[in-house]
Amino acid sequence: MLKRSINLPASRSFFLFGPRQTGKSTLLQSLFPRETTLYYDLLLSEEYRRLLARPSLFREEVLSRDRRKTHVVVDEIQRVPELLNEIHSLMESPGCPVFCLSGSSARKLKRCHANMLAGRAWTYRLHPFTHTELGGRFSLQKALAYGTLPPVYFEEDREAASRTLKSYAETYLKEEIEAESLLRRISAFYRFLPLAAGENGNIINFSALSRETGTSYKTVQEYFKILEDTLVGFLLHPYCGSERKRLAKRPKFYFFDTGVARALAGKLSNPADPGTPEYGRLFEHFVGLELLRFKNYLEKDFKVSFFRTDQGAEVDFIIEKPDGKTFAVEVKSSADPDPGSLRGLRSFAETKPDAVLYCASTVSKARSIGAVRLLPWQDLFENIFK
Repeated sequence: MLKRSINLPASRSFFLFGPRQTGKSTLLQSLFPRETTLYYDLLLSEEYRRLLARPSLFREEVLSRDRRKTHVVVDEIQRVPELLNEIHSLMESPGCPVFCLSGSSARKLKRCHANMLAGRAWTYRLHPFTHTELGGRFSLQKALAYGTLPPVYFEEDREAASRTLKSYAETYLKEEIEAESLLRRISAFYRFLPLAAGENGNIINFSALSRETGTSYKTVQEYFKILEDTLVGFLLHPYCGSERKRLAKRPKFYFFDTGVARALAGKLSNPADPGTPEYGRLFEHFVGLELLRFKNYLEKDFKVSFFRTDQGAEVDFIIEKPDGKTFAVEVKSSADPDPGSLRGLRSFAETKPDAVLYCASTVSKARSIGAVRLLPWQDLFENIFK
């Protein structure tokens, strides 16, 4: 098993959230052996029905467990939220075990006002593989075209990877949306999802999506909230350090994986080769995802946004540290970016003169273009997170 970058506590109860198939169960099994851990898998129909019918059984079994079992793992906790009341009660008891609670979505827990244990359990998030986790097995071309979900990335060929991604997209629709009854008009959401995926990384045009899906502006906003809550993506808001130059008031949306976004948009058959527009968009998407993943895993309290002026100058990512240090990052898939394409960084420097300006690209060695530092994309993360 590949070593994951996430750092889970061994002696503190926690929630581990993450999209389906990111490796939550595999990770927990590697960290907490069955000899010392009591396991509950709520994806198993029998286990699910048994505890749904009588949640108090869980408490009884934990109290009567072999005392060598110091940890209790509950997989897919959102399927039986009532167990959280039992866990809360157990936490008040002497000799309480460490609870490791995984789930693919916190939305159902929030929606039913589930007991979130009042700070007694820390919250973590697991993502698809990062390039550092994959190490020597990492391929940029493969990561851009098919993403880095574990079961997809290790498929033997392109056809198998495409089939797995398509199946994943269909499973998400069925299990995360239909099964949890998150929507009353599922057909409108079906129309919305590929449109949203096709606009991945663009400033959201809520009005256009409203017209194309036949729903209200407010409903489209709610759809994006559902995608966020079910961990399928995240909103990136515009930089607001200067109202004078600010144009974009609407956010962008990025799906959590490049391959899943392509599957939902019906673009898996489109070539994602260097030099194509698709390659450039995917490269920006991938670098943005890596920024988010490292920010989460290293538990950095950084603010990430994008910048756009009323003249159309744009910077892909603005990273603001609590100490006031700011990085402006433009992502270019070319190994020799045109200096003219970096005007967004120069425009941002007028707003924030002390900002560090980076262009992350496919160059092999770092160099400077005026005030802009051109970096191999792999070096960007060390420079920002060191």
